[in-house]
Amino acid sequence: MTANPFDLTGKVAVITGSSRGIGRASAELLAKLGARVVISSRKADACEEVAEGIRKEGGDAHVIACNISRRAEVEALIEGANAKYGKIDILVCNAAVNPYYGPLLDIPDEAFDKIMNSNVKSNLWLCALTMPQMAARGGGSVVIISSIGGLRGSTVIGAYGISKAADFALCRSLAGEWGERGVRVNCVAPGLVKTDFARALWEDEAVLKRRTASTPLRRIGEPHEIAGAVAYLGSDASTFMTGQTIVIDGGVTTASV
Repeated sequence: MTANPFDLTGKVAVITGSSRGIGRASAELLAKLGARVVISSRKADACEEVAEGIRKEGGDAHVIACNISRRAEVEALIEGANAKYGKIDILVCNAAVNPYYGPLLDIPDEAFDKIMNSNVKSNLWLCALTMPQMAARGGGSVVIISSIGGLRGSTVIGAYGISKAADFALCRSLAGEWGERGVRVNCVAPGLVKTDFARALWEDEAVLKRRTASTPLRRIGEPHEIAGAVAYLGSDASTFMTGQTIVIDGGVTTASV
């Protein structure tokens, strides 16, 4: 083990959905720890703003726009990262969608398919394109940003929860398949975090009041409070951890009703 197991100097990280929220906070922290980072989301200009901020702090960041629901763009993302930095050591599958808010049995097929394709299938694509090269170099780390929505039922985001539960299973299976080749796969499951993605939940005063009242820490999370777990899983500090899920939710899933 290195003197500082959290030191990411010399590592290359690709973070999807990193123009804002948890993805941005994760990219910024990984860069501060020494990693060269690829910033990616659908809009290149939003990514460039993040990358420029990292560069101003002395970090190394590269932008590749990608819509994770399109395989050709996912392939271009991984190819571009390899072309720029020559390798990928850390893959953070953070980008996700939730186009439907309402009763599960009323969800249109198109919305359900979009959720599953973007939140599950795209992660499989990313892993398939990245993990073999990690194995060829002796190892690497994949971090899938899931959600406690995969652990609990919901009356309004049920399909999203299904996709996040599927990510847990994806993580466990890939960890079993690739562990002997040194590639680790883990999940992070945040609770309600103050991001644009979760705005419909935390901007609803009634929902926010109920959530904070049942959360031991009596508040919702901030993106930077999730980024530390991503950095841990991407670093040598977690080299004996794979197939696992770190829940970061202020204690809400442990609280009595």
